[in-house]
Amino acid sequence: MKQLTSYEGLHCANCGAGMQGEFCHECGQSIHSVLKPMHHMLEETVETVLHIDGRIVHTLPPLLLKPGFLTLEYFAGRRVRYIAPFRLMFVLCLLSFFVVHLAIDQISVKVAAHQGPTVTVTGEAFSDADTPKEVRKVLKSQLKTLPHIAAYGVLPQQQLQLAAENMQQQANKRLIELGAAPIPAASAAANLAVAVRASGAPDHEPQPVHISWLPEAANARLTRLGQQIQHNWRTFKDGDPSARAEAKQRMINGVFGALPATMFVLIPVFAGLLKLFYVFRRRLYMEHLTVALHSHAFMFLGVMLITVTGMLSTWLRPHAAWTGYALGWIQAVLMLWIPTYLLIMQKRIYHQGWPMTLLKFWFIGWCYFWLLMLALTVAAALGLAH
Repeated sequence: MKQLTSYEGLHCANCGAGMQGEFCHECGQSIHSVLKPMHHMLEETVETVLHIDGRIVHTLPPLLLKPGFLTLEYFAGRRVRYIAPFRLMFVLCLLSFFVVHLAIDQISVKVAAHQGPTVTVTGEAFSDADTPKEVRKVLKSQLKTLPHIAAYGVLPQQQLQLAAENMQQQANKRLIELGAAPIPAASAAANLAVAVRASGAPDHEPQPVHISWLPEAANARLTRLGQQIQHNWRTFKDGDPSARAEAKQRMINGVFGALPATMFVLIPVFAGLLKLFYVFRRRLYMEHLTVALHSHAFMFLGVMLITVTGMLSTWLRPHAAWTGYALGWIQAVLMLWIPTYLLIMQKRIYHQGWPMTLLKFWFIGWCYFWLLMLALTVAAALGLAH
């Protein structure tokens, strides 16, 4: 006898099929209306958040402490209680880059606060010179410092020439006191130009990029990137303090904006390396991709924990020195745990002996290291051109 249900006589509003449950077996649409009272929406939101939190509790501890456990659970079909591999990697990637970004911002602020010129632009040094040769040597030395002082923002770039003329007047005054001939203006200007070139200041626009086997649109794009990189770098080196700070932040934001996309390209490449080195294990590419997703999720989690530990150590060390040493040991353990974890994970998933696992782990790591360096270089270039 057919069992009667409360859904008999109800039809799907979307396709008209008879309902046999809360969801249509033909099109999948829910029988419930989306137009609900506000308290029902709040109840569903709380339920969703608690459900996600429950999966986090089941996912993060084994991800950090049990190498290969999540991947083997996924292969065994036990997936509901854990966060999906791609979502896990994606969230941890964004969180880790966000934390590293904060740490770099703090470091750059501290470095900028302690940076400054090592000499001052004054004429006091000329009074200590006892011979005309020493006066000329002091003038040449101080002219070399002007471009660096301008880069720090103490002396605006547009006032370089005026400062050089003042220095020359002070040097000539001392030369006259010593009974020597003054330095010609052309000589001081030439010395300043040499100093500017020695400081690395660019004095010309980059040449257009022309690679014969690339289309014109690609060459034009590379040319614009080169111009933007030079503009950002010139502003960072020679601009006024506000422009330098803006250029620095723009480049840092650009680098961290390009890093997630770069890592998303590297993950399938890493899965391809696993497929290549374990071609005789008869595993599908999607299985290797799952291994790559969980491996990168763990690495992002490790980088985030290391960065947070370092930031805590910096904050707490002035108030309690012992916390700095303790957190430093935690950082060291985390750094050692990352390669150890990945090695154990590779051994547990692919079930090979330790000698072969170690050999393949070394080769895969060596290949991936250079791919990572290439990707980081591209991300850095895109960031500098932001």
